[in-house]
Amino acid sequence: MTTSRTLFRNTAFTLFTLATLSARADLAILQYHHISDSTPPATTTSTSLFDAQLALIRQLDLEVVPLEQGTRAALNGELESRQQVALTFDDAYLSVLQEAAPRLREYGFPYTVFVNTGAIGQSGYMSWGQLQTLAAEPGVTIANHSEDHGHLARRPEESEQHWQQRINRSLDQAQQTLEQQLGEAVPLFAFPYGEFDRELQRAVADRGWLGFGQHSGPVGSTSVATRLPRFPMANAYGQLDSLEHKLTSRALPVTASNLPDSVIDQNPPLLTFTLAEPLDAGRLSCFASGQGRIGHTREEQGLIAVKAPKAVNSRRFRYNCTLPDGNGRYYWLSQPWLDLGQPED
Repeated sequence: MTTSRTLFRNTAFTLFTLATLSARADLAILQYHHISDSTPPATTTSTSLFDAQLALIRQLDLEVVPLEQGTRAALNGELESRQQVALTFDDAYLSVLQEAAPRLREYGFPYTVFVNTGAIGQSGYMSWGQLQTLAAEPGVTIANHSEDHGHLARRPEESEQHWQQRINRSLDQAQQTLEQQLGEAVPLFAFPYGEFDRELQRAVADRGWLGFGQHSGPVGSTSVATRLPRFPMANAYGQLDSLEHKLTSRALPVTASNLPDSVIDQNPPLLTFTLAEPLDAGRLSCFASGQGRIGHTREEQGLIAVKAPKAVNSRRFRYNCTLPDGNGRYYWLSQPWLDLGQPED
């Protein structure tokens, strides 16, 4: 009898957990740079692809929300079954004003422009007057992308004092300039190049800001406020055949605060995380930048170990892991890596 009751309780718990996971929704943040047919391919979304992406969001009846509102709701686990999307643009390129803004105005979609303040007014970038006009429109947020778009992770052999001075100047000068030029400065920060380490995360947290990277994946209640993922939407990554899965994706329920620092101490690096029951590790697929699908091992108590078979020869790379949820959607986890031994861009 005791065994039967125990089996019933375990089965009921599993069914409850499955139902809870199935009902949950998260926030997909899309990251853009140029919206153009003539700018560098690596950071460009063509106008036709951008049109198709916006149409798909509307077709799927997804709720497009302001970035800060959607991020805080997702972190707090308040979305329940509502799948939301937020749109972001890095660097304040002129093409965002010329091509993206009119389309987004027509759709009524809110969006955020992350500004590296030192570039404003230079060729190819918006002016402060144009940003002021844009900021006055409903649903438009202008936010901090540093003063100089520098590599802000602490460099090897860089002293603590020098690093503190360097990042304080870049982060705080940009925030002060935004407040002076626009009348306000919001608590949102996008890491230049998507590069960060734990020290830089702490600097962002100390300021009470949300920190956004460039590694793929949705934001959920297990995400960390200073290493938030965004899906890059340049032509190579934003094609429609995979976009629906990204828009409707869910954060793999792994506590992101337990993930390793992005700065590697070995190459290839090792990623470990615990996959909670009842998720099936046998259906997990992991990929490494430039190497395609890579293997993973299952250790005791649900621990998953992921390691690329060979070293990655680039400054920035990532491991992406996905797992189908059984309802046509995918859980997603992305771990960004940063090799400080490689030259800066």
